[in-house]
Amino acid sequence: MLEALRGRPATYVVIHINHRDELTPDGIAALRRLSQAGISLLSQTVLLRGVNDDADVLTELFRALVANNVKPYYLHHLDPARGTSHFRVPIARGQEIVRQLRGRVSGLCQPTYMLDIPGGHGKVPIGQGYLSAREGGYEVTDPHGTVHAYPEAIVSR
Repeated sequence: MLEALRGRPATYVVIHINHRDELTPDGIAALRRLSQAGISLLSQTVLLRGVNDDADVLTELFRALVANNVKPYYLHHLDPARGTSHFRVPIARGQEIVRQLRGRVSGLCQPTYMLDIPGGHGKVPIGQGYLSAREGGYEVTDPHGTVHAYPEAIVSR
C-alpha cells in the first residue's frame, strides 16, 4: 500500500476507529509508516452507546490519534441500520458530548459531529450550537455551558 500511495499529491488515508483500545502497537506502527511516507491521516469514529459515548473516552481516543499523526475528522452519528439500535445515542446526548470535548481538547483534536441523512441525501454537521442572535448582538455559550453576551461589532467611520 505504501508503494502505491507514496509520492502522490494530496493523498489522504482515512482510518475508522471507535475506541483507544483499537490503537494496538501494530496499528500504531502502521500509522507511523504511512505518516513517515508523507501520507496525511484522518480518522472517522462512530458514536456508539456503551463503547465511546463518554467525553473522557473520546478525549483519550482523539488525543491518542493526534499523538500518532492522525487528525480526528468525523464523529458520525450512528446510521439507523437494522440490528444496531442498541448502539444508538440520542442526538442531544451526542451534542452534549461534543460540547464537553470543546473544553477538554485542542481544536486539532476536534472532529466534526456528522449525520448521514438517510436516503442518500448527504452528510450534515450536527454539532452543538454555541451562538444565538439577540437584540444588539449575540449570546454565546462557553464549553462549560455558561451563556455570555457578545455585542455586535460597531463600525466607526
